[in-house]
Amino acid sequence: MFTFGSETLDSSLANMGIALGVFAVIIGLIVLVGRLRGSKTIALDATLAITGLWIVLSAVSLVIFVVKAFTVNWAELGGTSLVSVPWPADLPCSDDENGTSAMLRCGSESLSDFTVANASLGLRLLAAAARISGLALATTPVVMLWLICVNTVRGRGFSRTITRALTGGAIAVLVFGIASDLLQGIAATTALREVFAPDDYAWYPSVYQLTVTPLPFAGALMLAALAAVFRHGLRLQQERDALQRENEMLADDNRGLV
Repeated sequence: MFTFGSETLDSSLANMGIALGVFAVIIGLIVLVGRLRGSKTIALDATLAITGLWIVLSAVSLVIFVVKAFTVNWAELGGTSLVSVPWPADLPCSDDENGTSAMLRCGSESLSDFTVANASLGLRLLAAAARISGLALATTPVVMLWLICVNTVRGRGFSRTITRALTGGAIAVLVFGIASDLLQGIAATTALREVFAPDDYAWYPSVYQLTVTPLPFAGALMLAALAAVFRHGLRLQQERDALQRENEMLADDNRGLV
C-alpha cells in the first residue's frame, strides 16, 4: 500500500505517481528479462515473481508477529469496540442544521486502532492471532494465483493439484476471514477490559461487539467457482486426450491393414 501526504493535491498526486512509476519500472524490468531470455510466458513469469515476493514478505510478517508477541510488552489492536471517544473539545463542530457555511457535525469515533502498554502475554497472543488471521486472509488468494502460474508454466494448466488447492483456498478464506473479523473484535474488547476496571462505566466495554463482514463468504465463493471452472477444464482436457489416443490407435490400425 502506497500512502503519501502533502499540502497540495498536486504534490500528493506527484508523489503517488512516482511510487507507481517505480513499481511499473520493476514490472517492466521483469518483462524485459523474460524477453531477453526468450520466455513465451512473460506475463506468468512476472506474476510468479510478484506473488512469490508477496508470499515471502507475508512469511516474514508472520515471524515478526509471533516474535513480537513474546518479546515486547505492548499489543497493537485494530478491532471495533463499544467504547466511543468524543472529539476534542477544541475541534470546531456544530449540530446547527440552519448554518450556511460548511461545518463538521459533532460526534465521536469508536475506539478501534490503539496500543496497550504493559499488556499481558495472553492479550499479546490474542492480538497476534488477530493480525495473523488477517495476514493469512490476504495471502491465501496470492498463494492460489502462484500455484496456478507454477502449474501453467509446467504445462499442467488444468490439474487436480490446482482444483484441490482452490477448494482448500476457498475453505481457508472462509475460515481465516471469519476468524479475523471475530478475533479483532474479541481482542479489542479484551484489551479495554484489561486496561479499565468494571466500575469505570465510561470506558469499560460492557459487551463484546462482534462483526463478520461478507468478504470471507464472497472470497470463498469466488475461489470455489474458480475451482469448478478448472475442474470442468480438466474434465474436457481428459476427454480430448482420450479421444486423441483413440484416433491415434485407429490410425495405427489402418496403417497396419494397408
